[in-house]
Amino acid sequence: MAHYLITGHTGFKGAWLIFLLRAQGHNVSGLALDPLPGSIFDRTNLNSDLVHDFRVDIRNRAEAVEAIAQARPDFVIHMAAQALVREGYRNPRYTYETNVLGTLNILEAVDQTDSVRAQLIVTTDKVYLDQGLNRPYVETDPLGGRDPYSASKAMADILTQEFLSREGAKPGAIARAGNVIGAGDVSNERLIPDIVRAIEADESLVLRYPEAIRPWQHVLDCLWGYLTLLGAVHDSNEQGAWNFGPERHASLSVRQVAEISAEAFGIALRIQDNSGCQFAEEEYLALDSSKAETVLGWTNRIEGFEAISMSLVPVGGLSRERMVAEVEEFLSRPSR
Repeated sequence: MAHYLITGHTGFKGAWLIFLLRAQGHNVSGLALDPLPGSIFDRTNLNSDLVHDFRVDIRNRAEAVEAIAQARPDFVIHMAAQALVREGYRNPRYTYETNVLGTLNILEAVDQTDSVRAQLIVTTDKVYLDQGLNRPYVETDPLGGRDPYSASKAMADILTQEFLSREGAKPGAIARAGNVIGAGDVSNERLIPDIVRAIEADESLVLRYPEAIRPWQHVLDCLWGYLTLLGAVHDSNEQGAWNFGPERHASLSVRQVAEISAEAFGIALRIQDNSGCQFAEEEYLALDSSKAETVLGWTNRIEGFEAISMSLVPVGGLSRERMVAEVEEFLSRPSR
């Protein structure tokens, strides 16, 4: 049994990661801002599962250093971020401060905590420079960003590469993933939560980029990739950046996901095209995960259509018992 500290533990991915680690018998601490209203973290009383529940803004270096030193974890998984593209346009300074300086603060805090054996820094699939190649990105593709969120995460990725290359740095690696879906996401301006809210309210679904292609992956497959990589960092000294995404056929358009969701509910979902909105995003985004598959032996256990249907759960219908059961069922599945 090991002790993991998760930054961003009150968020959607963080809550699922707590359940996944606890199901394997590990101790967990967290460092994050307060959860969003209606979050699964609050609904399932996850703070009772934690050794430490630090409410810290990662932009505050002193508080981050003190919290991690107090927790004395074996492993650190850094996921805390300003994670919304459109919010990055609206509040670029906060986005850069959180994603770049916040990451540096966590790296320095880990560096000063002698208990830490290995660390994982999570960036995003949007760190890759859009060159219009219309193919899945591989880890050696150039990084860049044409919006504040993407640019800030690319900067954090490059910063982490430099920091981890220093002599004496704690072992670590970078995980790149995105468009993770699953039950219980309450974030604004994300497709699955928007679909569920539109269906519950019997309102039209506004699609900002209906023809945009994205790699839709179930949250548990993504998180299992993170844990597999972190284990390899500790056991085999694996390093560098690693993609975690779905099979290529799971890269569907936003419109296709909405249509699949409507079919799953057995309704005719009214779609409102708002593709003329002011904030630009890439039209095509997919990841090549063959490195993780070949070297780590990691594969997705939940295929694309099942991942979508498993995600279409109103937050009010997501109980602690259901989440525990989903995690246990996932862990019982063989790799495909």
